[in-house]
Amino acid sequence: MSVLVNSIVMLGMLVVVPAGLRLTGAAELDRIRRLWPLFAVPGAVSLWLPRGTAATALALCYALGTVLLAMHAPYRLLRSPSRSTAPAEIALLTALVTPSVAALALVAERSGHPLFGFGLGILALTVPHFHFAGFAAALVAGLVCRVSGSGAGRFAALSVPLGTLLVLIGYFIGDWAELAGAAVLTAGMWTVAVLTWWSVRTGQRDRVTRTLLAVSSAVLAVTMVLALSWALGEATGIPHPSLAWMAATHGLGNALGFALCSVLAWQRLHDRTDPVESRTA
Repeated sequence: MSVLVNSIVMLGMLVVVPAGLRLTGAAELDRIRRLWPLFAVPGAVSLWLPRGTAATALALCYALGTVLLAMHAPYRLLRSPSRSTAPAEIALLTALVTPSVAALALVAERSGHPLFGFGLGILALTVPHFHFAGFAAALVAGLVCRVSGSGAGRFAALSVPLGTLLVLIGYFIGDWAELAGAAVLTAGMWTVAVLTWWSVRTGQRDRVTRTLLAVSSAVLAVTMVLALSWALGEATGIPHPSLAWMAATHGLGNALGFALCSVLAWQRLHDRTDPVESRTA
């Protein structure tokens, strides 16, 4: 399972996060996006080294990049306090912060030390979770909200960050809180899937873009059922998928089918609507 999880994390570090940052339309993020490989490549290398000093040092390089990214969240809040309450902006702020949660777990896991009572196995899975259920999910929810301009879009942009926060809180206070977070997150992601299918995909003439959007929507419909069933099983004790099975299905599906397809589709939409950006980025 470690090879699969590491490969998923590398996809998040090296592809999804930098591609996602370009989609935000925030000029102040351009510099860190260009510098991102300096942080992400050491972080990716750390995944394949034995736990110890070298792996920890490389993981700390990645953590530094995520902290610099997270620092843009208070900057945006201070620059435009009134805009900070907009659902799409809340989703973007969540996307900026969640990689730092993943990086904290990565540093602890690579150093071989449990964190807040969580074992190394849980920490290893926390890293991809907050790249995809954190960064990618919040980013796409915000983009969908901007495009749809509907109440459903605002619900998605608010429920995805809320669900992510509740899942994080559930790590500390118990399985029932994590189940509540999974339920809220699932509702938000299903809304993203529906809006992507009916609002964003509809009217797109480019077949590749339509296919990527369709795949991302269909995958979410399945992977979030798995997430909800796992959280329900953990809280109630009823049979549910193992962590290895979740990594191979829910994790891989969200990484490739949802996150990667989504950022590729939105990048194609972004390039067509902003040709100057696409030529100079």
